Amino acid sequence: MSRINTNVSSLLGQRVLDQNNRTLNSSLERLSTGLRINRGADDPAGLIASENLRSERASIGAAIDNAERAEQVVNVAEGGLQEINNLLLEVQSLVGRSANEAGLSREELEANQLQIDSILQTIDRISDTTSFQGTQLLNGNFDFNVRDQASTVESVTVNTANIPSGEDRDIQVLVTQSAQNAGLFLSTGATLDLADADSTLVFDLAGTLGSREFSFASGTAIADIASTINTFSDLTGLSATASGNGVLIQSIGLGDEEFVSVDVRDDGGSAGGVGTLSSNAAGVRSADPGIAFSAASNPIRDQGQDVGATINGTVATSDGTTARIASDFLDVEIDLSVAGAQTLTTIAAVTIEGGGGANFNLGPNVDIGSQVSIGIQSVASRNLGSETNGFLSNLASGQEFNLVDGDLNAAQRIVNDSIDEVTTLRGRLGAFQANTVGATIRSLGVALENTSAAESSIRDTDFAAETAALTRGQILVQAATNVLSIANNQPQNVLSLLG
Repeated sequence: MSRINTNVSSLLGQRVLDQNNRTLNSSLERLSTGLRINRGADDPAGLIASENLRSERASIGAAIDNAERAEQVVNVAEGGLQEINNLLLEVQSLVGRSANEAGLSREELEANQLQIDSILQTIDRISDTTSFQGTQLLNGNFDFNVRDQASTVESVTVNTANIPSGEDRDIQVLVTQSAQNAGLFLSTGATLDLADADSTLVFDLAGTLGSREFSFASGTAIADIASTINTFSDLTGLSATASGNGVLIQSIGLGDEEFVSVDVRDDGGSAGGVGTLSSNAAGVRSADPGIAFSAASNPIRDQGQDVGATINGTVATSDGTTARIASDFLDVEIDLSVAGAQTLTTIAAVTIEGGGGANFNLGPNVDIGSQVSIGIQSVASRNLGSETNGFLSNLASGQEFNLVDGDLNAAQRIVNDSIDEVTTLRGRLGAFQANTVGATIRSLGVALENTSAAESSIRDTDFAAETAALTRGQILVQAATNVLSIANNQPQNVLSLLG
């Protein structure tokens, strides 16, 4: 070195030392914070990916919290429904005991009725007071609002309907086949005309509720035959009507689970057109002459038919007069049992208003795909039951189905309908809790784990690699410092030239 004004070696040493200090400081920062990316300059693309993953992780965490909250809401509702179910079982017991007419005094019946009244009041109270954070759960707050119901629709039950905010959903029903009773026509003549006046027609009649053997003497009027069969309708589930020259026997209910079976035990010597059985499922006497009693060696059976329908273009599953579609966006049951519904082709059935149901956002995004809704109908006594058989409130004192002087057969049917309604709602909430909420929590937990791992691989410090970089940086800083010291001392060699 023969120049002293500019120490190039020193400048080189300073530059390298500054670089090594920056590298060392970066390693110290990463090791102290645990993050590989502390600012955008560390890795611009990595920072963008990391922040996006952080956003997703926050959304997934919120969705998990929402799902856990939904489970808590369902637990509260289930607790109230369980108690109502227990009360309905007690009502069932009271109705059954009150039917023991000859063994009970009027005072005992009145005591049973007092219990019924108390239970109905308790059911209404539970319906009104079961709440979560002040929001009532069982009084219909979370039911769906249905308007413009067609006159041919008996009832509509909306279990799920994901509807965008501020919008409504129209439900169009197309009936493709009518629901039918099971039916057989007994051709007997105006009166039962057997070959032998002393003969008797004996046959077993069976329906969905049970079977009964009937025996009719020659000369019995068809009106009397129908009346006798109707006496046992509660046991067989069948009804009979005198029609033309015979008796029309039909199932009381509609659908393919209904049937009529006639097994002739003794034909009484019937002959000719008198004494034949023909199918009559549609309620119109068949043109087929039918099978003679004497030829009916096996039971003659006819089965009903479920309604066929499509709902919003989707083929519905049917049970009797009820058509249903079930999907994650729409789960609705429509009862078409009103007279005339079976003969229509298209029914503009209902409009489901938006904003109904219990809505939970169980996904990371706030959109209709992440939202799940479930309808929770009112379980007050005035709502439990059906239009066909009556409602639970009709069992109260002074009502037509009270225990003291009311129709206990009808009362039991109402209680059975109410129990079915509550247990169905409990089952639906249980399925929602176990399958929808439970599966969502598990799935989101895995997503949270994987998202966190991906974000960590991008942003977090690899301590093994960084400690090695720290050691390297420390050594380089020390080496650069020593070299800079030598470079700074090098110009002193010029003094030897001045000596």
